[in-house]
Amino acid sequence: MKKVLIGFGGLLVLVTVCAVLALAALSGVAEADRASVNGVPEAYQPWVYRAARQCHDPGLTSALLAAQLFEESGFRADARSPAGAEGPAQFMPATWATWGRDDDHSGSASPYEIGDAVMAQGRLMCSLLAQARASGIADDPRRLALAGYNAGWAAVQSCRGVPPYGETQRYVADIMGNLGRFGEAGRMPEIAGGVVGPAAARKAATQLGVPYSYGGGSPAGPSRGHCDGDDGFRGGECLADTTLGWDCSALVQYAYWPARQLPRTAAEQYAATADHPVAQAELRTGDLLFWRHGNGHVYHVALYLGDGAMISAPKTGDVVKKAPIADMPVSDFAGATRP
Repeated sequence: MKKVLIGFGGLLVLVTVCAVLALAALSGVAEADRASVNGVPEAYQPWVYRAARQCHDPGLTSALLAAQLFEESGFRADARSPAGAEGPAQFMPATWATWGRDDDHSGSASPYEIGDAVMAQGRLMCSLLAQARASGIADDPRRLALAGYNAGWAAVQSCRGVPPYGETQRYVADIMGNLGRFGEAGRMPEIAGGVVGPAAARKAATQLGVPYSYGGGSPAGPSRGHCDGDDGFRGGECLADTTLGWDCSALVQYAYWPARQLPRTAAEQYAATADHPVAQAELRTGDLLFWRHGNGHVYHVALYLGDGAMISAPKTGDVVKKAPIADMPVSDFAGATRP
């Protein structure tokens, strides 16, 4: 693992900047592990699947491991830092001694071998996720585990969250923001049709797993958001300021852009499309679903997928996901429209 000294509060804080990977033969990988992961080099694909499956924590997905590998080394198995961090995982020798094993059965455990390094990355992340869930810290356990991987778990415990180091906060935000880029192909919904609505739904589906960020996102992609009133906070902490992601209406705007250049907020999108209402029995893929409190303002929008499901960026602390429409309050449903 690469180590960097960062000045904080007049002290030098030793930050472990971890990574992940190495060079390995795939002959020992079971056929069941050879699934495709979007955007991941073929040599790494079976290993990120296997590493995710060895951990019983649902937060450790192949997409998370892949995004972390990309952040650490750009999938370079021969990467070596000036500080002595080795392989695409950038393990320092002492850390490798704890987590490294001969997972690819090559006869030696090496941080430069892809299989060995990715499996070691998975073991370390699985351990950190367990500590995050047991910590009682009010944040996404994945964010806490990534912060621990980068800055050390002691720093996460001391700060009761992601430490206020610029490097660590960027590290966590970048990886969480790239989850959609490396989403597992098998989890992407099948969306047929070439017209505007299905095309928008397919585009929104590329962002599955990207975190919610109040005020975040634009037609250009996910971005950091902001806190406003009670929005953007979780457990008293403003997550939006440091979270690269989407709020509900930004995701919809992005999905339809540039074919339909919808306005930014859910209320504005409802007003802009209200002249094309759709009855629930006639919903098609890509139609917009809206919710509001009583006769008040529209507070949420999602894209209809079919079979009673939607793609939605629901709330702070959650991620863009496929979910049943029934997850939202029936009494708040304001209607559906077709852009």
